[in-house]
Amino acid sequence: MPAQTTEAPLPDRCDVLIIGAGFAGLAMGRELDRAGLRDVLIVDRADGPGGVWRANRYPGAACDVPSHLYSFSFYPNPDWSRKYSPQAEILAYLERAADVFGLRGRMRFDTEVTALAFDEEAGRWQVTLSGGRTLSARAVVSAVGQLSEPFTPHIQGMEGFEGTAVHAAQWPDDLDVTGRNVAVIGNAASAVQLLPELAARAARLTVFQRTPNWIIPKPDRAFTALERAAFRYLPGWLALYRTGSFWLHESRFSAFVSGTLSNAFVRWGMERRLRREVRDPDLRARLTPDYAPGCKRILLTNDFFGTIQRENVTLDDSGLARAGAQSLINGRGQRVSADVVVFATGFQTTQFLPTLRVTGRDGRDLREVWGASPRAYRGVAVHGFPNLFMLYGPNTNLGHNSIVYMLERQCAYASRLISRLIGEDLRALEVTAEAEEGFNAVIQAKLARTVWAEDCPSWYKTSDGVITNNWSGLAAGFARALAARDDQAWSAAR
Repeated sequence: MPAQTTEAPLPDRCDVLIIGAGFAGLAMGRELDRAGLRDVLIVDRADGPGGVWRANRYPGAACDVPSHLYSFSFYPNPDWSRKYSPQAEILAYLERAADVFGLRGRMRFDTEVTALAFDEEAGRWQVTLSGGRTLSARAVVSAVGQLSEPFTPHIQGMEGFEGTAVHAAQWPDDLDVTGRNVAVIGNAASAVQLLPELAARAARLTVFQRTPNWIIPKPDRAFTALERAAFRYLPGWLALYRTGSFWLHESRFSAFVSGTLSNAFVRWGMERRLRREVRDPDLRARLTPDYAPGCKRILLTNDFFGTIQRENVTLDDSGLARAGAQSLINGRGQRVSADVVVFATGFQTTQFLPTLRVTGRDGRDLREVWGASPRAYRGVAVHGFPNLFMLYGPNTNLGHNSIVYMLERQCAYASRLISRLIGEDLRALEVTAEAEEGFNAVIQAKLARTVWAEDCPSWYKTSDGVITNNWSGLAAGFARALAARDDQAWSAAR
């Protein structure tokens, strides 16, 4: 159980403010503590640590990265119950981490940041919280991530729907779909976990599919007692297991490069599985993507095809026209009865900091500076916004490995910069425009050779086709890039 801590009053100022208490915020807090920086405040709008793993509580929620890889390298967990962890276990792990890292006393929950404004003369960020309260910080670290703000598409007439409408990322604890007609809008990562749970309880389940997804098996199973004992008691085994898993996943990056044999082989395997598990040729055609594997996120699931073929489940790919009082109207004008509508429509992934208004040097508005395509130097900093650092920022996501590995590298990098800022008593530390432009030119050129640049609707890129979310190569390459000295990329002001 997490330690019970009575929160102290919120201070008016601090050296470093971290926004978010998920994987990124906890890792950043620990890294700053190891660097000897103690005047650190971590705020989160939720009522406890965990980030998306506290927010996402829908039935079937789990990770699609192996448990031992989707955890901190400096805080291994020998007791994962399965190869792919369920949501409750990940949340419990993060709550324990907050205690083990000694961060509870620096955390304030139910505290939402709404705006940041940089005071150039003082060299401090003025931070506005919901409710109007303010505080100031020498440096701000955004640890809100790419998958924190749910996206709900506008559907004509939805305001008149008389049933229950929920987003998968805001699942109410008391929602019971037993014996009810349920419509799920979306069929991607959260949907493939949620659908089997809903199909087992609902009287009728309709899945509104916009685009079919490439699907591979999820090699999930429970760890045996012997395996868990080896992880705990056999010296070096857990570290070796994690390392092997990391390099296995690194080897898969070649499948995301356009025109490679690896990509073709992956496609052949997924098509073969689809032919084997979906016998109806019409349904199989509707479930077959017309784009390269990996252009959109590849989904790991063992039971989607079986679920979609249940007698009480209907796949509707005709589109969604509007909502009625007790139904949805599909693209053919047919009425689909619905007591419950579930939006499995993902997040506002390409906006970054979507709920914050950020005003930097010379009154620059971050949203205006970015326009439709956010970008950052090494995914961490933006020219014109001194003393502001992002974790899981633009072009730091992966399609083939663990984001936790990426976050640890970003935290170490940001910690070095913040230590310099405070240790040298600088007023401002800011990445140069030339460094930011050069970095992004290189990675966009590399990204142009990947399947993410091909023609498919994807949360990896913006409407103008710029890939804003994904890193352009191996995770190990990202680590090397952030470890390299780059003093010339930064301008300092006293």
